[in-house]
Amino acid sequence: MQLAWKVAKDSKVRLRDYVPDFIDPYTDRALASAELEKLSEELGELQQLLAAAQHHSLLIVLQGMDTSGKDGTIRNVMAQVNPLGCEVRSFKGPSSREQVHDFLWRIHRVVPGRGLISIFNRSHYEDVLVVRVHDLVPEKVWRRRYSAINNFEHLLTQNDMIILKFYLHISYEEQEKRLLARQEDRTKAWKLSSADWAERKYWNDYQKAYGDALSKCSTDEAPWYIVPADQKWYRNVLVARTLVATLRPYKDQWEAQLVERGERELALLEQLGHRAQTGNRENKGSKKAYGAT
Repeated sequence: MQLAWKVAKDSKVRLRDYVPDFIDPYTDRALASAELEKLSEELGELQQLLAAAQHHSLLIVLQGMDTSGKDGTIRNVMAQVNPLGCEVRSFKGPSSREQVHDFLWRIHRVVPGRGLISIFNRSHYEDVLVVRVHDLVPEKVWRRRYSAINNFEHLLTQNDMIILKFYLHISYEEQEKRLLARQEDRTKAWKLSSADWAERKYWNDYQKAYGDALSKCSTDEAPWYIVPADQKWYRNVLVARTLVATLRPYKDQWEAQLVERGERELALLEQLGHRAQTGNRENKGSKKAYGAT
């Protein structure tokens, strides 16, 4: 089963080597739709176990050029996840309060606690992407952020956080089609921004910046995955497959923890029930004795 392309640790990523409109020849669109529904259902079941076991948390990072489909991925892949246990965060330019702290401060404040899922629609990686492309900070500043990010994510995984990072890889031509489609469809025009067209001028710079981020910050414990995203339906099923394949190995562990917890609770209830019965007999005896006096 084809998953998203996992970036090996210490590898050199050149995005031109990855085909944005790639489709596995064994994957049919109609079958993929049915598969996505099953995967979404299974993801919902896995989330219930994650939430109940309260041992791990899950952080999903979505990055990609404008129109790559971050919102659509969330909407389709997470369709059957309980919203009570899942939240979406989006990181744009830092506020004045955030600017007086280190660049990871605003991120660390909102990472998921145990039993929860958080999805970052854009993330801390903006601080080695947009700031680099637009020269918002000196090069020596953004270059040392790669190691800071790796150390940060290592800290999170050491505290039982599962981290999956997806780069939604679209082509320059596909982005243009999607931007033009938004202009022509009045119901989607609200998604448009003049900045979307302006940022296209920096396409090659962003490709280099993304390539470095993927190369320098994909680790065994917090891997990056490259998702061919020109075809939306294929993008969705690849992300869903990768999420479910990653979480499935935890299922037995979570279920075992819940069984153990249930057994403890049953034992406690039996003990309390016995004490209650004993207490009732003692109370009855005390009333009889009091009445006899």
